[in-house]
Amino acid sequence: MSSHHDHQKGLLITAIGGLTLTVDIPLIRLADGGAAMVIWSVWRALSRNAPPLIPGWSGLIVAICYGLTGITFVTAVYHTSTADLVFILAFNTVFAGLLSWIFLRERPRLVTIAAMAIMILGVLVIVGGSVGTGKLFGDFMALCSAFFIAVAITISRASGKDMGFTSLVGVLLPLALAVFMVSGEGFHVNAPWWIVFNGAIIMPISFFCLAAGPKYISGPEVAMFYLLETVLAPVWVWMIFAEAPTRNSLIGGGILIVTLTAHSLWQLHEGRKRRATLAVAHPA
Repeated sequence: MSSHHDHQKGLLITAIGGLTLTVDIPLIRLADGGAAMVIWSVWRALSRNAPPLIPGWSGLIVAICYGLTGITFVTAVYHTSTADLVFILAFNTVFAGLLSWIFLRERPRLVTIAAMAIMILGVLVIVGGSVGTGKLFGDFMALCSAFFIAVAITISRASGKDMGFTSLVGVLLPLALAVFMVSGEGFHVNAPWWIVFNGAIIMPISFFCLAAGPKYISGPEVAMFYLLETVLAPVWVWMIFAEAPTRNSLIGGGILIVTLTAHSLWQLHEGRKRRATLAVAHPA
């Protein structure tokens, strides 16, 4: 019962994080995280059960990874299209699979290797369409962001520690970039209050929920909720800013979404089969 309850809890937490993250790009994500630090401080003062901000060296590395994710993400927002950005971010599952294979000795099955190959093809289609358009640097930054997310998820899963608040420490790293942008010295921002709202509310909620998810649910389930941003963020931007994706972006993005969805559903199905087999072999 406890395991089932934890799984349901994980699904709810990760769903909240995934849905919140979909409004990230329309608000022009800049990481502040101040409100989240206040919440943690109050929690820590009232209860000794509050998780540590940085649980050891693994927590420090995870925090740095999330910080680098924030910097590369913000850079990508201003140098490529929203569709290209979120489609390439979905590539984090390929990086996560490769990192798990190399460092955790979790050899992927043939179906997973095939899915990785197809997703690489999808990213190549997107990047190929950016050659000569001035978006290649932004696409590269998006790819770096996907890599840092994968590193953070892999380390969090390997350590087994609660990294929910660690991700919030990480978003403080791009604070200097945020101040630079709203100060008028760098990128011009017409409505800085949207940035304040995004940094103080949206990013802490989404980062905390998505970072806490792997503690309760499997990697494929977490990936499904990250997919929400891939699907919905371009829709919000198209509705608000009338930014239509290019043909190559749609083709490559379609390859990524279909492959990721099919593979995640397959993994969930395989996981349920294994649990059912174990339940029969070892009844309570």
